[in-house]
Amino acid sequence: MGTSVRRLEDPELLEGRGTFVANLARDGLTRAVFVRSPYAHARISSIDTEAARRARGVVAVFSGADLGVPPFHGFFVLNAACVRPALAESKVCFVGDPVVLVIAESEAEAVDAAELVVVDYEPLEAVVSPEEALFEDAPIQLEALGTNLAAGMRFPARSDPFADAVTVVRAKLENQRLAVAPMEGDAIAVVPGDDGDGHDLTVYVSTQMPHGFAEAVSSILSLEPSRLRVVAPHVGGGFGGKAGVRSEHAAVIAAALRLGRPVSWVQTRSENLVASPHGRGQVQWVEMGFDEKGKITGMHCRVLADAGAYGGFGGALALGPTRMMAQGVYAIPAIGYDVAVAVTNTTPMGAFRGAGRPEAAELLERMMDIASAELGIDPVDLRWRNLLPAFSEPYTTVMGTSYDVGDYARALDEALALAGYEQLRAEQAARRSRGDRWQLGIGVATYVEITAGGGGEEFGAVEVHGDGTATIRVGTSAHGQGHATSFAMVVADTLGIALGDISFVQSDTAAVPRGGGTGGSRSLQLAGSAVLGASEKVLDRARDLVAAELEASAQDIVLHEGGRLGVAGVPTSALGWSEIVALAERAGPAADVTGLPNGTAPPAATLAAELDFKQVGATFPFGAHVSVVEVDLETGMVRDLRHVAVDDCGRIVNPLLVTGQQHGGIAQGIAQALWEEVVYDEAGNPLTATFADYAIPSAAELPFFETANTETPTFRNPLGAKGIGESGTIGSTPATHNAVVDALAHLGVRHIAMPTTPERVWQAITAAGAGDPGAKAGGRPLWSEPPSFFEGLPLASDAEQSEAADVEI
Repeated sequence: MGTSVRRLEDPELLEGRGTFVANLARDGLTRAVFVRSPYAHARISSIDTEAARRARGVVAVFSGADLGVPPFHGFFVLNAACVRPALAESKVCFVGDPVVLVIAESEAEAVDAAELVVVDYEPLEAVVSPEEALFEDAPIQLEALGTNLAAGMRFPARSDPFADAVTVVRAKLENQRLAVAPMEGDAIAVVPGDDGDGHDLTVYVSTQMPHGFAEAVSSILSLEPSRLRVVAPHVGGGFGGKAGVRSEHAAVIAAALRLGRPVSWVQTRSENLVASPHGRGQVQWVEMGFDEKGKITGMHCRVLADAGAYGGFGGALALGPTRMMAQGVYAIPAIGYDVAVAVTNTTPMGAFRGAGRPEAAELLERMMDIASAELGIDPVDLRWRNLLPAFSEPYTTVMGTSYDVGDYARALDEALALAGYEQLRAEQAARRSRGDRWQLGIGVATYVEITAGGGGEEFGAVEVHGDGTATIRVGTSAHGQGHATSFAMVVADTLGIALGDISFVQSDTAAVPRGGGTGGSRSLQLAGSAVLGASEKVLDRARDLVAAELEASAQDIVLHEGGRLGVAGVPTSALGWSEIVALAERAGPAADVTGLPNGTAPPAATLAAELDFKQVGATFPFGAHVSVVEVDLETGMVRDLRHVAVDDCGRIVNPLLVTGQQHGGIAQGIAQALWEEVVYDEAGNPLTATFADYAIPSAAELPFFETANTETPTFRNPLGAKGIGESGTIGSTPATHNAVVDALAHLGVRHIAMPTTPERVWQAITAAGAGDPGAKAGGRPLWSEPPSFFEGLPLASDAEQSEAADVEI
């Protein structure tokens, strides 16, 4: 561990041996296509499927009434009244809402038949903006809820945040809605009957959490869990967007059970952009106070989260991770935090890489840069004045969040040194003095985030076989993170078995008894620690066996070169793993087998162990990013020149995998700052339903990333590891955003809404040149008074504050 090892998973994918859902072949496999609503809000008057049923190749056509699936919550519950049907029955709530399911012998035949379905709609007034959704006269989305306020609470500051402030900086910020846009969209194939595995129903699904999926499906469809098998084959990206059970999933499973035939549904790209859960989607009114020395006196945040249609669970992230991380890396004595979550006629909200934490970091880091300009203090200096000092024991923030360890100044100092901060400022000053067309912008961001929120538990097992090879089984579900490599490294270090002799089993509820899946950057710290513990159990058993064979003390048995166990200092008599397994088989089970029921055979004599590792408390990775951009003052074009990231994820097992995670996260974070945004018109029609309109970058738009790490091991797991999968996203967005605004700071610009497209940047330049009062915010007011609905929110009790803190992805 600690060395860069290439991924063991890659050859299978590179050689075309991937097992994605779309590749699944079964006798009699049918294809599913959904008829979706063209309206954002409408009542369904009638559904005519007769022509579709008669079409060539059609096996069945189902409406919601035909399937009879009860409305359900797809993941965790934002509001109990916000349930969603598998297929819309009485009304539709967003463009893309599935209404009818067509199943045919081929996909082409299903598509043709779907066009023959006639649905009569009675259009209703739609509400797209979460602010407008909470106006008194806004149309109600869910009659059972009776309001568009799905959740809301006030968490008052324990003291006046501005009592000692000489300056209060205010800004209205927006963390725009994003599409998750994985390479593979949602996909599911359902095989009723025995698929060669002894189960009544086998589901192959592109998911991050197969065990959670199985549990939810069993509950939704009243299935016996022991008769259901869920397999996640290769998954083409998740990023938080493949957690839980979709309405489409439930409909396809129910249809397959009705038909007794295999059914497959693979989402198209436009379906993914329109119907799969989106991420982010917050509006934030923030006030931050400073004393005469530039120290923060306190902050008041009013956060409005968009839950989308049916109260998507992503709306709850403003109550959970965003609130928990509102203090960030700074010493802030008092924070008031009010949050409202609105239901709108847009795609339901879910999680996207970072899930509530990027929103908190963006909020803080934009406010620090806005304050820097208002106070006339260099943005780095302002951060240094307010950073929490290094700590190695738990630190509890004013939000009640218990950080494990942190050394924030160290990460910032290293990032500034790598970037050459002083030289960059000198170049910026020179360009400004010359009046260059391309102006340099330098953005800095420091952050702390939460991984494995609330701690958690994960399964891991290790078995050594008679040929000296080993198998790992885990309850996590990798889809690009490199678990097969990193977990094998843990076993190789502990048992001395070569990486190539270690196989890896995951993502199959028939092969792995339980598991929490992958999300919240939890996997290495939880499953990796479980694998470490199981490996140590195997090693302890092996030591006892070898000691007995060599007539030595178990304490004297050590691991020799080549993965052989023997007496310390006597490598010639050491035994290999195949020999040790033979000893285990002769010795019989190591476990106590007394008390077994009559006629029950004792467990097989294997050299194996399993462990459920439980971590008490979350871990808190942190870091600092520096972005360097240049902006064309004539066109508003932004060129991203450099991105420096120093991320601390505790002890690093495989630096190569860490760097890969940093790169992927940085790319997605930069994309939010510069290009990506889901847009609707006033009627709720999506305007970004293809990659022609939704601007995700290619490698050509991105600079080479300069990444480094500090290592501050956590004490909350034996590996000392914290998560890294989302850190790059959390640090890169505010750093890049700050850099763009910084390039125009000498013109008086203080803020530009994300994404900072050429049009928006050009508007900011034009407004500044015309002396527009709104020039500070790109032609818009930097601050507007928060809506009155915040004042009517209930105060949070201590119990509710604790419950809100448990909401984490």
